[in-house]
Amino acid sequence: MDKVLRIRDVSVEYPGLQGGSPVTALSGVNLEIEQGELVVALGASGCGKTTLLNLIAGFIRPTKGYLTLGSSTLTGVPRVSMGRDIGDQILGPSAERGVVFQKHALFPWMNVVENTEFGLKLQGISAAERREKAEKYLALVGLHDFHQHKVYQLSGGMQQRVGIARALTNDPSILLLDEPLGALDALTRETLQELLLDAWQATSKMMFFITHSVEEALFMASKLIVMSPRPGRITHAFDLNFNRRFLECRDARAVKSEPDFIAMREKILSIIHQDEVQEAC
Repeated sequence: MDKVLRIRDVSVEYPGLQGGSPVTALSGVNLEIEQGELVVALGASGCGKTTLLNLIAGFIRPTKGYLTLGSSTLTGVPRVSMGRDIGDQILGPSAERGVVFQKHALFPWMNVVENTEFGLKLQGISAAERREKAEKYLALVGLHDFHQHKVYQLSGGMQQRVGIARALTNDPSILLLDEPLGALDALTRETLQELLLDAWQATSKMMFFITHSVEEALFMASKLIVMSPRPGRITHAFDLNFNRRFLECRDARAVKSEPDFIAMREKILSIIHQDEVQEAC
């Protein structure tokens, strides 16, 4: 059954340093991500993108509100008692929510396939089954000839591919990507953008992707959310299809050169700039 991520009236407040005033990182955030959506969060530094991802991952809990990952069919209002949803509220980390970090976070003493199947090994999956699944997703990210290579033998882009394959091998309901391409050179970054879109199309996964690049956000997103400076709120949301256009034509530069892509890029830049000016005032 398809699942939906639901974020309801979520706020996050961090304690102040040395007895100072608390810091509100997020305020009143509402969002739904459905099966097959690739949602990209964009906004100025400090707008709460990573805090939002950490909430979905279960690394932290909201100060107010709640998050659920459950059935796409609701028979009414989600059942909440004493701040807890019965059944599918996000209360901590889970294999149901895979995370790809900005830095690959691979184990250097393991080879590529061992890194990729590690999560399944922790779950007690048989060696044959986990190897089969790991090899499937390594092939999906173009690493079918590198199973026995050590991490240090791979380029930065290839290491990140292993991280993506490892997350997908656990078959999560949603894949969370925390600026996974931010540390890569421009050419490798574009190649990995295309690879991620191919993986998204092949798996129909929900994905939540954060980035500082407006062009990357427009190219990747089926839904783009723009967040305000702290306290972070979702101020704008756009349904986009530039990723679908790429998957049809396989020419990323052509898509990024189209007049409506350029016009949308300028619109988003204007929104972010205006938010920054208002914050400064």
